[in-house]
Amino acid sequence: MSRSRFSFAFSLSGQVYLWLAIFIFGAANSVTRKLTEIGAQRFVNGHNPISFCNVLFVGNVCALIVLIIVYGRQLKLSRFRQITRIQWFYLTIASIMGGALAPGLIFEALAITNVNNVVLIGRLEPPLTLALSVWILRERVHPWEIIGAVIAFVGVCLTIFLPANFQDMAKMQDLFSFGTGEILTAIASIALAVATIISKLKLSKIPLGIFNIYRTSLGTLIFFFIALLLYGENHFMEAFSPFLWQWMLIYGPVIVVVGQSSWIAGLRATTVSQASLIGSFTPVVAVIASYLILREAPTLAQYTGGFVIFIGIIFSQLGIMRKTSRLSSDTGASSLDKLREIESEVGFKGI
Repeated sequence: MSRSRFSFAFSLSGQVYLWLAIFIFGAANSVTRKLTEIGAQRFVNGHNPISFCNVLFVGNVCALIVLIIVYGRQLKLSRFRQITRIQWFYLTIASIMGGALAPGLIFEALAITNVNNVVLIGRLEPPLTLALSVWILRERVHPWEIIGAVIAFVGVCLTIFLPANFQDMAKMQDLFSFGTGEILTAIASIALAVATIISKLKLSKIPLGIFNIYRTSLGTLIFFFIALLLYGENHFMEAFSPFLWQWMLIYGPVIVVVGQSSWIAGLRATTVSQASLIGSFTPVVAVIASYLILREAPTLAQYTGGFVIFIGIIFSQLGIMRKTSRLSSDTGASSLDKLREIESEVGFKGI
């Protein structure tokens, strides 16, 4: 097989991996909500064994195992010594915001509001990241990226402020309704955007494996102790319940292991524009999964806002493709900057 054909086959397999990961990540929120509903029917000692906190905690442990297997070779003392104190400081801040605060807020939002709202309002993250990149990092972006970000932001606002149906619109009911779940999702989006900017600004030299393993480890620990402070020392009592783990043995390998492994493999074998384009379909997959798994049909506000967001995504992708088409050196090699750029497009991945 010639080098060009091999390169094409490798890139094609990378796209397949990315699509698989996006389908898994898109369905993750709905699957999580469904699992908690199943757990609510089988209380153990007066507690739901498949609570959102338990799912997030165990899911992060599974993710950490995957990351150690994939990046274990980077965990060398010599590499840790190369990281400066100021880098450790910023890495800790980014890990707390992106690995503990944001996931905790999103899981709490999933517990009290519509999954589609969480998905669509979560699209605040990409335009916020873009705006902060231009403002703080002085990055040059394609005009279509800016247009797409503005359109997507308008779509998020429509999702929040439009009434749920035509009857409410006629009666002017539920206009400008902005519940606790929506507020938590918006705050989580801000936290993820800030974490991404900190990573780009201060952490570009840290190896990818160390970055992800440290973020996941610290984020899990911080989330664990915050949950104990907020909900009491018995909050994770059912974390090792057999009923929980019989479901987590499905959730963990599929959502976490297969999802994360496919995501990493796909990023290694594709360009930034390819990965970003495929990742942009995450909200579409999430809305469809919400209907198929939870029977949550989109409301008028979600249909309208989702359509506008999708138009914004199209404009953004056109800008990204035009920008990256000029970079002939854009290869499939995995890098920390590449991962962060695509993650800001995909947003929260359910773990």
